[in-house]
Amino acid sequence: MEEKNYKDINYNEVIVHVNDVSKAFGDLKVLQNVDLKLFNGENLVVLGRSGTGKSVLIKLISGLLKPDSGVINVLGEQVNQLNDKELRELRLKIGFSFQNSALYDSMTVRENLEFPLVRNKRNLTRAQINQEVEDVLDGVGLLRTINQMPSELSGGQRKRIGIARTLILRPDIMMYDEPTAGLDPLTCLDINSLINEVQERYKTSSIIITHDLACAKMVGDRVAMLLDGKFERVGKFSEIFDTEDERVKPFYDYNFIV
Repeated sequence: MEEKNYKDINYNEVIVHVNDVSKAFGDLKVLQNVDLKLFNGENLVVLGRSGTGKSVLIKLISGLLKPDSGVINVLGEQVNQLNDKELRELRLKIGFSFQNSALYDSMTVRENLEFPLVRNKRNLTRAQINQEVEDVLDGVGLLRTINQMPSELSGGQRKRIGIARTLILRPDIMMYDEPTAGLDPLTCLDINSLINEVQERYKTSSIIITHDLACAKMVGDRVAMLLDGKFERVGKFSEIFDTEDERVKPFYDYNFIV
């Protein structure tokens, strides 16, 4: 598996800037004075063991949590200074792909995709809604499932539909939370390929939360490794693991990528 080399990134335009941010829950210091940038068009992987604060980070970026200190800027907006209305507007520009795909079991695939579209774009005609749904399903390669129920789909298909449901609002930023969790190795490869296809087709900037090194290597233009509440190592995949740091080596050895 080759290291990713995607060239259509604007390293002069910062989409997300996490600046000197700390977050604790009681005596538990989760993030300590962290700094991180997401550039326009980039897939940035946030890598780390379970419980290291990866999911806390994306909740801070989206304004679901407030930092104890520091500044978070997203698409030119200082998140911790926004009111509720402004936060809702910002979140429409951020797409979340959750571990469990976040599909409604009682709705067909079509209805699952229509729901966020109709809720947030009330002036669309039925023809426009149909076209948007069909376009985004075609984009994830599952147009044929449009009238199926989530229970009739495989885990990989549900993951793809979950991504389609996120993409239908055409977000500027995608947030993937453990996109390959619970999937078999071949389906993981399919989802990783889809994340790269989404980047190219929809021109998104993405943060991918994972502890899967195969995912990190395949989709990450850069990788940020969270160690002891800080981003100690940020760079290309090969740069991250070119180290004798005993906090990093066991992580690589366990995943064992050739």
